[in-house]
Amino acid sequence: MGYRKFKADKLFDGYKFREEKVLVTDENGRIEAIIAVEDAGEDVQQFEGIITPGLINCHCHLELSHLKNVIPPHTGLIEFLCSVVTKRETSPTPSEGGAYEDPVQNKMQAITEAEKEMYDSGIVAVGDIGNTADTVEVKKKSNIRWQNFVEVLGFTDEKAEENISYYKKIAASLEEKLQTSNLKHRTSLVPHAPYSISPKTFQLINQLTAGQIISIHNQEHPAEDELYKTGGGEYLRFFKIFGMSKSPFPVTGKSSIRSVLPYFNNGQTILLIHNTFMPEEDSIWANEYAAANGLKLVYCLCINANLYIENKVPPVDLLMKHNCHIVLGTDSYSSNWQLSIAKEMETIRQHFPHIPEETILQWATSSGAKALEWEDELGSFDLKRKSGVTLFSNDFSSSRKLS
Repeated sequence: MGYRKFKADKLFDGYKFREEKVLVTDENGRIEAIIAVEDAGEDVQQFEGIITPGLINCHCHLELSHLKNVIPPHTGLIEFLCSVVTKRETSPTPSEGGAYEDPVQNKMQAITEAEKEMYDSGIVAVGDIGNTADTVEVKKKSNIRWQNFVEVLGFTDEKAEENISYYKKIAASLEEKLQTSNLKHRTSLVPHAPYSISPKTFQLINQLTAGQIISIHNQEHPAEDELYKTGGGEYLRFFKIFGMSKSPFPVTGKSSIRSVLPYFNNGQTILLIHNTFMPEEDSIWANEYAAANGLKLVYCLCINANLYIENKVPPVDLLMKHNCHIVLGTDSYSSNWQLSIAKEMETIRQHFPHIPEETILQWATSSGAKALEWEDELGSFDLKRKSGVTLFSNDFSSSRKLS
């Protein structure tokens, strides 16, 4: 059996840097050893940069890849949401900025190109949001592992059963068609956000996701809390698109996270996505609620999407202060300039230069693998794992797959 030997300026094993070490894999990419330079012998491949395990993208919307360059930056969240709803069936041509002649074909082309971009950059697993099964043909051929989050939207209790039935069919289609894949994939139903899910819909999702990994967009805008505290605010403009003149949700007098997290009590791992406007008292409350009720909370940062939409960064220091389980995501091409975990890390370093490199690398590798419950196979260079080998530039501005 042949071996490959990798050495770079730095070697990060998923947990910490390993000084003056060489990574050894078999010809299929399985980790064989991390050894001293003097013991490595010949045929060592030398690289400039940082070698790490394959990257974990915990939040993406692959099916929205055709919206690249459609929605301009810095619109604010409410305008952004309105644009996604009204423009998701359109796509621009790269050269002219007009409509494609065949939207279906070009949606698939955009999905295919986005998947390849992530794979080539060293991403090995993705937590991917979808309201449809549009991505299934690409995922069947993909060498990326997918945690499919079939995202439910259901504004009223009256249609809760009907909506859940519809999304269950999408989930079943994904599960059936991905059975032929060589990689392990999972599929679960998830709520979109506190401003799009009725109480009964939350209850049904809770029943259907016992012990599963789910996600929910959390506190992306101050109006989310206002909606639950008063029943008013900017989201009323969003509801008008769906023919509603007022909020369909109960006024609780509490923040959105305090209003909706108590719907869950079934041992789920819950990825809280964005958290851009999450105050410290809510993070403390959420962690205490989760610990008392058998839930695991994961806080997913998508900093470039936050900058793209609101030109604001998430409260990273606050989350670290309270020992939150932090992971990274790219969000979609509707709200980002690229689908690159390296660029997410570069931006975090720019805005939070005091955070150690090792910590940010953990978020992108072992922490992400643990969040998606693939830590026994991905996220680190532990022996016999086929975790992938990624090379970062030293400034985190780019990454590429080595193995």
